[in-house]
Amino acid sequence: MKRILTALVLIAAVFALIFFGKLWMITLFAAIVAELACYEYLKLAAVGAESHGAKLRIPLWWMTLGTALAFIVTLPNFPVDEQLPVLSALTLILFAWNGFRSPLIQVLPDTAQGLFGLIWIAYPLTLVPLLWKQEDGPALVLFLMVCVWSGDIAALYIGKAFGKHKLAPRLSPGKTWEGAIASIAGSLLAAGLVIWIGDLLTARGNLLLHITEPIWQTLLLAAILNIAAQLGDLLESAVKRGAGVKDSGTMLPGHGGILDRIDALLLAAPVLWFALILKDHFDLGRF
Repeated sequence: MKRILTALVLIAAVFALIFFGKLWMITLFAAIVAELACYEYLKLAAVGAESHGAKLRIPLWWMTLGTALAFIVTLPNFPVDEQLPVLSALTLILFAWNGFRSPLIQVLPDTAQGLFGLIWIAYPLTLVPLLWKQEDGPALVLFLMVCVWSGDIAALYIGKAFGKHKLAPRLSPGKTWEGAIASIAGSLLAAGLVIWIGDLLTARGNLLLHITEPIWQTLLLAAILNIAAQLGDLLESAVKRGAGVKDSGTMLPGHGGILDRIDALLLAAPVLWFALILKDHFDLGRF
């Protein structure tokens, strides 16, 4: 019951932001989620380092500052191409900090793990407000969330009921090929539902969910996002198993940690962003 209630609250909050929120609200919400997930990441990385007899030296102030700056440079007054210089500056600051404070053998691992945290968690989440402020932003973000969530739900219940063939037992023993296939089917069905609702709204003069691209492109995109989401889930499992923990945290009752809930999104969002870039480059039309 805790799992269902938590999921309902989160879904309601996200849907409210997508359709009724302002850009600053969505940016702030995504930034808070990123800060909490990065905090969990630091704890995971520390546990992993301790299991190998080392002590992680990524300061919390650096991760907090880096995550905040990742979102600040996405605001309208900052061009997106400032993200790379900011990332470079943050990396050099952490490099210098570790160079003078860490044992020499730990300078490279500590700096690399800090940089990885920003690239894996903070920067993918900055794409959510960037997607939302596109011309068809609300439809894009809704489509992304629906594809990720529906696939996750289908994999969970179908996999538990019918799963027999392990997908990646070394990374996640509970995931099966049956669940993975059901996940793709769930995302395709959800994408079809979004298209159908969008057509109904368009017929009534509401263009909020109007999708202009051919149906086959939308369904193909849904399948690609689903595969990316499943891969993101597996990769987070690899990090957790490497650290010897089951969940990234306990912030969400019935769900574990924040990172456990957004792991699929962390790979699906960049894939959607890249897909849109390819569509523009090859003049395949807008979403």
